[in-house]
Amino acid sequence: MIRDSEITGRIRQGDEREFESLFRSSYVSLVRYAKTLVKDHDAAEEIVQDLFFRIWKEREKLQIESSLNGYLYRAVHNRCLHYISHNKVVEKYAREMAFNETGSNETPTDILNYRDLQAKIAGIIERLPEKCGKIFCMSRFEGLKYSEIAQKLAISIKTVEANMGRALKEFRKALAEQ
Repeated sequence: MIRDSEITGRIRQGDEREFESLFRSSYVSLVRYAKTLVKDHDAAEEIVQDLFFRIWKEREKLQIESSLNGYLYRAVHNRCLHYISHNKVVEKYAREMAFNETGSNETPTDILNYRDLQAKIAGIIERLPEKCGKIFCMSRFEGLKYSEIAQKLAISIKTVEANMGRALKEFRKALAEQ
């Protein structure tokens, strides 16, 4: 039986067969697990596919200290939490937008511009690293202070500050490209 460290090493070296074998042996159970968290089969499949895409894309940096199976389940779990958090933000703004549309003097152009901006914001958040996006959402959309975020995530305030700086830099860069 091949040990997890050997499988990881082979994948790190670009062994496509080993990677495909891992994908085929883990995919269905990981999708089932993700579906229990996100309650959406398509989203669950997308989360697992994205995980494997990122593993392959960043295979040379792959460092797994625990069991490979445990790593995959934890990664899916974290990605599902990020997906749920992101959807809550989108739903919140959709409700606010619906509320604003019913009693406002906004023109259809204003509404389209607002929706376009919402889509851009959501896209930028999706491109951020998982922890960075989560910290940004907690700060900007949930209104939490850096100290509250640090406490909830069991990280230092400096880590929160660094991630917020990174997120804001990405926002400035993406919005400047318009």
